[in-house]
Amino acid sequence: MKEKDHPISSLQVDDRPRERMAKLGRTVLSDAEILAILIGSGLKHKSALSLAREILVVAGGLRNLARWTVDDYTAVPGIGQAKAVRLMSAFELGRRFPVDNQKAAIHVKSSAEAYDLFQPVLSDLRHEEFWVIYLSNANRVLAREKLSQGGMTGTVTDLRLLFRKALSVHATGVILAHNHPSGNLQPSSSDHNLTRKTVEAGKIMDITILDHLILSPTDYVSFADEGWLTTS
Repeated sequence: MKEKDHPISSLQVDDRPRERMAKLGRTVLSDAEILAILIGSGLKHKSALSLAREILVVAGGLRNLARWTVDDYTAVPGIGQAKAVRLMSAFELGRRFPVDNQKAAIHVKSSAEAYDLFQPVLSDLRHEEFWVIYLSNANRVLAREKLSQGGMTGTVTDLRLLFRKALSVHATGVILAHNHPSGNLQPSSSDHNLTRKTVEAGKIMDITILDHLILSPTDYVSFADEGWLTTS
């Protein structure tokens, strides 16, 4: 006989995720328990905790779950659009925190340091986005922003927006980045053409294009490290 799935409300107080967090702190909770808090409520015969465990199994872990869309979530019985958006929002805040926490004081001096700033917002996406970090003369981060968003295989970038922002924050250098959801780090001809156009426009405005990074879910390639900034 199949074991009955008990609702969270029927559990002992010390076994309920919200009560456990309030009493013991956030670090004691499992991934499933934290997801259950975000889900809020389950189905008549399935608790939010059971739904959370099911989602983690279907997704194959948190890293894959971070890439889920509304359609992915709502394909799971018991997860409607409101819950899907709530879960996606939690992952988005998690992406933004490391960048926001670092950008105020960090000085970018290598492609690896630039990657650390771009990775939280780009590595898990299933569509392409184009981001820019704006730097002072001492390579201190002045601002970072998403410039454009595309589909699975490409994005279009308006260089006027890039340099307008650079001038507004008095940046003397910028680092470009976009992701390849496919995992292929090889730059396309469009990537090279865009880099070349940006470098040439930067020379006219006395703004240096310091690097262009392409990110996959687990790695990156740097135009500066590869010597492509002068050959693109």
